[in-house]
Amino acid sequence: MHVETLRRYPVKSMLGEELAETEVTERGLAGDRARAVLDVATGKIASAKNPRLWRRLLTLEGARAPGDAELSELLGREVRLIDVPPEGAEMLRSVPEQVLAEGIEAEVPYTVSPVGAGAPEGTFFDFAPVHLITTSALARIGALGPRGHVEAERYRPNLVIATEDDGDEGFVENGWVERRLRVGDEVELHVIVATPRCAVPTLAHGALERDTDALRTVARHNRVPVFGMEPQPCAGVYARVTRPGRIRVGDPVTVV
Repeated sequence: MHVETLRRYPVKSMLGEELAETEVTERGLAGDRARAVLDVATGKIASAKNPRLWRRLLTLEGARAPGDAELSELLGREVRLIDVPPEGAEMLRSVPEQVLAEGIEAEVPYTVSPVGAGAPEGTFFDFAPVHLITTSALARIGALGPRGHVEAERYRPNLVIATEDDGDEGFVENGWVERRLRVGDEVELHVIVATPRCAVPTLAHGALERDTDALRTVARHNRVPVFGMEPQPCAGVYARVTRPGRIRVGDPVTVV
């Protein structure tokens, strides 16, 4: 296996950028989720996981994020770009199945979750500092869906890992939970849990149009128990950094 793609997202829920190489620390890829958008009225972190309010964040390039006034006008709410999370930072996650059933404009039930529960303090990650997905999983989702393919960008990974078998084997990373991955000569990751998917993969991402099957297909074919809860639609896995260093596109990846 090897690293096919490296991506970071300078502002949480905005579009990311591809990298040829990057430093990786316990806080993830350098510059990843360095800033986030704060909803001034609620004090919560804006996340496209609540698409009714925040899906327009996915029209913006995080590396060239506009100022607060322009951002507030675009989103229709007073917001601020911040680089340090408020104490007890939280975000809203719309129930994905309800978004699929009722649409992105509907007010649907949501859950409130802490930001970065599995990451070092002071970060803006959804959960853990590194998210990865395999070409095997992407090929399987595409093959099972009506379009015949699916874009990696919809799942917002930091690493896309090319696997030897992109056929029927499918979601190989499910078997990496509680195992370690060695990436290149230096970096080591500890895989924590499969990644539960929200409504974000279904949304338009820049030039990519909406694709509800990016979630529907996963929900039908890859439900995985997560932290003792009932099986959730999952694609990819979250990981912690147990040994920092530098990684590059093309680096070998080994399950330890």
